[in-house]
Amino acid sequence: MGDLKLNVRLSQQLIMTPQLQQAIKLLQMSRLELQGTINQELMENPVLEELAEVPDPNIISESSTTKEETPPSVDESWQDYIENYDSSSSSAPTGSKSYTNVEDNFSIENIAMKKESLYDHLIWQLRMTGMDKKEEAFGEKIIENISDEGYFQGNLNDLAKDFGFNYEQAEEVLLKIQEFDPVGVGARDIRECLLQQVRQLNYNDAKLITLIKNHLSDFEKKNYQAIARKLDIPVERVHELSKVILSLEPKPGRAFTQNDIQYIVPDIYVVKVDNEYVIMLNDDGMPRLRISSYYKNMAHDKKSNLGTKDREYINEHIRKAVALIRSIQHRQKTIYKVTEAIVKRQLEFLEYGVSKLKPMILREIAQDVAMHESTVSRVTTNKYVYTSQGIYELKFFFNNPVSSMVGGDDLASESVRECIRKLVQNEDVKKPLSDQQIVELLKRGNIEIARRTVAKYRDILGILPSSKRKKYIV
Repeated sequence: MGDLKLNVRLSQQLIMTPQLQQAIKLLQMSRLELQGTINQELMENPVLEELAEVPDPNIISESSTTKEETPPSVDESWQDYIENYDSSSSSAPTGSKSYTNVEDNFSIENIAMKKESLYDHLIWQLRMTGMDKKEEAFGEKIIENISDEGYFQGNLNDLAKDFGFNYEQAEEVLLKIQEFDPVGVGARDIRECLLQQVRQLNYNDAKLITLIKNHLSDFEKKNYQAIARKLDIPVERVHELSKVILSLEPKPGRAFTQNDIQYIVPDIYVVKVDNEYVIMLNDDGMPRLRISSYYKNMAHDKKSNLGTKDREYINEHIRKAVALIRSIQHRQKTIYKVTEAIVKRQLEFLEYGVSKLKPMILREIAQDVAMHESTVSRVTTNKYVYTSQGIYELKFFFNNPVSSMVGGDDLASESVRECIRKLVQNEDVKKPLSDQQIVELLKRGNIEIARRTVAKYRDILGILPSSKRKKYIV
């Protein structure tokens, strides 16, 4: 008789996946989209309430990020979380410091701007990856072949030959792009798209992966019996797996197809207080959530005459409400943490403006805050920060380095563009500066870039060529 052995196996619970998916979706939402989602949840979930008391509109509380929370499993006592939950805030726990509302310091209430395209969003991330020039050029060609829905529709082998890459090198660049935001982008088919999302959610269920790889046709026909038989699992388990698949996004580029005008309100403020820069989340106008005490007590009361189905209904909606509140808290804390890392690297910008903006790529901030680069990309997209220099999207602070001639610190590409803008602004309108003249003037300031780079930056700034800027004054 063989020896008995005890094997311990760790596995993730399937039911957590929708909550992880929700956390990712909330993280990439703009402030306006988040408000709409919260209001929708308030309408649909009876146990979710908006806090009635209204805080002083002249006060913004500094949000604490010192307490790190580990998301609970669904099986643990979520009642403990409800009991300890600070219902006065729907974002991060509030600290003791408060400051006068900094919105009084600027006259703009809303700024209108066009929504960024998927192409622009992917190109920005490509520029911030730190690839070598040849890989970056190839990555740009891949992005040109990504459809509005988010799928790569080119022939990777043909593109590789054009660039002198072998197939393995080409696929390595494509796989890097597939790690970009939005999750699932750059996939070659629906299977690859769904598998990317499952992988980025850190869900390693072998049956789920096999279902997506080999049995999507049965899934589309809702032939769950066949799937159960082929995977050798109960039909109930197939229904659980199907819920995960249905929670994924089959068209990752969908969010970028709407060209609506966006109205911007800062998500975060960076203000100088006693010679120190303070970061404050803007909770103004954001619904403040709590769990209904009526339903909470009803769920706790074991002696009530509540039927099994009614109790399950209440418990399920309490779980959803708790998951939403925690996802919002996680979103706010993550924005705070990333902004804090950016501020530490860009103090000279806060003091002196764009000319002092430092080069910075996604990987640097990702390492500072121990997050994946795609998470940092999600956090910095459609999130706006108020500073003494103006209101900026967080992704503005990421710039490729431009070498300095004197061996000093590299300059941010945005800083170089600002130098070009000022040179053109102060030029003689009768004899506007050519691109080559701008190159020479920048060289005198210890900035060495090629003429074609000046032309590219000028186009980005919306500045016409010198021949079209010339003005004849009689």
